[in-house]
Amino acid sequence: MTRTGTTPTNLRRALRREIPSTIGLLADEQDFAAMRRYRTFLFDDHATYLRQVEALLKTLARQGGHTTVALFDPEEYAAWCAETATEPDRPASRSRFTAHLAATGARVTYTGQPLAALLPELVDTAVHQATWEYATTVLATAGDCASCGKDIGKAAYERAARLLVRLLEAAGPGAHHLVCSVPTADDQLLAVLHTDGTPPPEDTTGIGFATESATEFTAVLAAGIALAAPGGLVLRTTAPDTPDRLHGWRLTDGTLIPLTEAEVFSAYCTDARTGEPLSPEPGVEYRAGFPLAPGPDDDWTTHH
Repeated sequence: MTRTGTTPTNLRRALRREIPSTIGLLADEQDFAAMRRYRTFLFDDHATYLRQVEALLKTLARQGGHTTVALFDPEEYAAWCAETATEPDRPASRSRFTAHLAATGARVTYTGQPLAALLPELVDTAVHQATWEYATTVLATAGDCASCGKDIGKAAYERAARLLVRLLEAAGPGAHHLVCSVPTADDQLLAVLHTDGTPPPEDTTGIGFATESATEFTAVLAAGIALAAPGGLVLRTTAPDTPDRLHGWRLTDGTLIPLTEAEVFSAYCTDARTGEPLSPEPGVEYRAGFPLAPGPDDDWTTHH
């Protein structure tokens, strides 16, 4: 039984608005070129492909449904097809993989934003997800300390959280922009954190700020501690009516060692790719990293 005045067509349209849609997007030309090896993939130009994707997104939005866009990785797709014994050169296979991405992959909600804005957001989301997954895998597989028996990953995360809180307390008031970089065997882990002011004194989490970015930042710093990797951390503080201040630290033996003013200046004013000097940024003071207040676990290397 249906309500008076409804027709099967109207009912199907109403039902369509309640079915979510997911589009697997090939974000760059390299990924697009990799998909062209499949005969059933009909596009031969990335720009045309992106225009058609945007037109489809607008059509779905006009129909009133919920649409997400997931990052389609050809290498991941090929591996998934091999694992699931799925023929990769079929549109239905790509559709099944996109459904898999809807539950597990990097994705953003389409709200009518231009594709030029959606693409960077999607790529950034994918980078954050990959960073989080790698860092947490490092911590989960670090094992137990041979001397004290503690879980190294858990202890490293707790130490990283305390270091972050102590650093922000020492930094004082202002808007803080932190970047943590940790080299690994496979890649370079990079995490960014924006905060305003110091951690609240009533905080009991050990992180200071219960946000996704704070958790990710702490996990990357913790991965560097667990791996004994020679990472680095930089802090930029902005406050009203004063120049921005730049500070830097070297991650060594599970602790943050302040860089000298010259080392901070060199790090910011050298092209990382060419090694050529860069002009200092106007209105910015390059300062040495400041020492952190002593903590209960400063003898990290002794016990781990």
